[in-house]
Amino acid sequence: MKRILTVGLATLVVVTGMCAKSKMTPRPAQLSFDPSAGVERTLTMPDGRKVQYTAYEGMYYVTNVEDSAYQTINVYVPLGATQQTPILLRTYVGGYMAAAAQQPKAGDATGRALQEGYVVAIPGSRGRNSTVVAAQSDKKAGIKKGQTLYTGRAPAAILDLKAAIRYLRQFDDMMPGDAEKIITDGTSAGGAMSSLMGATGNAAAYEPMLRAMGAARQRDDVLASVCYCPIIDLDHADMAYEWLFNGTESRQQGDADVLAVSNELKALFPAYLESLNLRTPDGTPLAADNYLDYIKSELIRAAQIAKNAGADIPDSIGFQFDKEEMSGMPPINGGVPQAGVPMRPMMPRGGFGGGKPGDYIIDLDMPAYLNYVVSTQPLKTAPAFDTRQVAGGRASGENEEFGDANGSSVNFTDYSASKTGVVLTDEIRENVRLMNPMNFIDGGVADVAPHWYIRHGARDRDTSFPVPVNLALKLQNTGKDVNFLLAWNRPHSGDYALDELFEWIAGIVSKPQRP
Repeated sequence: MKRILTVGLATLVVVTGMCAKSKMTPRPAQLSFDPSAGVERTLTMPDGRKVQYTAYEGMYYVTNVEDSAYQTINVYVPLGATQQTPILLRTYVGGYMAAAAQQPKAGDATGRALQEGYVVAIPGSRGRNSTVVAAQSDKKAGIKKGQTLYTGRAPAAILDLKAAIRYLRQFDDMMPGDAEKIITDGTSAGGAMSSLMGATGNAAAYEPMLRAMGAARQRDDVLASVCYCPIIDLDHADMAYEWLFNGTESRQQGDADVLAVSNELKALFPAYLESLNLRTPDGTPLAADNYLDYIKSELIRAAQIAKNAGADIPDSIGFQFDKEEMSGMPPINGGVPQAGVPMRPMMPRGGFGGGKPGDYIIDLDMPAYLNYVVSTQPLKTAPAFDTRQVAGGRASGENEEFGDANGSSVNFTDYSASKTGVVLTDEIRENVRLMNPMNFIDGGVADVAPHWYIRHGARDRDTSFPVPVNLALKLQNTGKDVNFLLAWNRPHSGDYALDELFEWIAGIVSKPQRP
């Protein structure tokens, strides 16, 4: 834990942040919730319907408030909510930056949740860009008066969000909404935060830091996590990215130094993949020789679902269709068996239907398809995440995320550290571990959410397909209920297909909950 989290808190004056105005923050003597402080409001939905709700805003979820711009939570209670009403917790974290507690929006999951009758909680959290300025010196802490201090570097964001969950449990008996039915939701880095909230419930590794912050002495596990295009597994994301995209025309015809890095990173991925011991839903072990075919089967499944719903799936980007009427479901790869790949795509709800020429997708040319993906948006450089001083790369947001209170940007993977001649400190390694949900899913080190809804766009190149696929499979392999899809032709985005999402939420909250 960084010393700034526990030393000199009373001497800090908060400066203006990027997402909200900050102010001098008195340290709360205790956590509080005032049921009489709610304000009646109305939200007009896209279809014109109006949703009435009560707003409770600006509540601190820790007693040692370090940044009043972000360490608060807003709670919105729709008309008719009870103590048994599920809670949608939406984080607006993006790019691992700070996010202030916001109000519900008619066009995303928060507004839809209110319309469905759910309580909505929107916590703020610190991020890599959040800063405070020291009002006076503190020699013991190494702080000088007027010094700008970065308070939101890893793992601050997930600590804040965990504290927010604990706050909801602390006052569960006083506010409408059931803290045993919390569903988290986030996109991109927010999807990472949602996955961390779901995967690290009550994990002991975070407890000392949460206590130092003055978080409630409560549990922080959740019922379910909704993760749109989660930017996770950062210590392995570079090698996964190059393993998938190395063969594209963009990479092969690009900068020679970048290609050399890409080749080296690609070669590292198979060993990591095998260390995960992943299995397909039918129990087939996955390794480098059959993994791409599994991803292909997932892309075909998603495209077929979209085609059944009326989407135009062109053959110019690698898809192949049947040429005559077929009964039943079509084989993948023309019926040629391949290890770890189902002979036929997974049937979506309602089956494939049809049977007319062109109705069935029978194969996908992966090199052609990956070239299509990167034609819609240029590839990131190599490395894609730990870029600092590698192949001439500038520091990325992730390099900042793992920096220190002085605002440094640091390498955080063994590969990039070896290229830049630095040694990863134990603190950096631990922060990387704490920010990766893959480290907490098995082994009994956390109370992992039982239900997961994971979406990644089928043309999203902000991280590679293996990252969300690995997350989904690891959760499935440990017995979790996972609804996963590489959503057809979606770019890097979230809170889409809300009818489908809320049908899923209604299904899980109606099930008997664990004691």
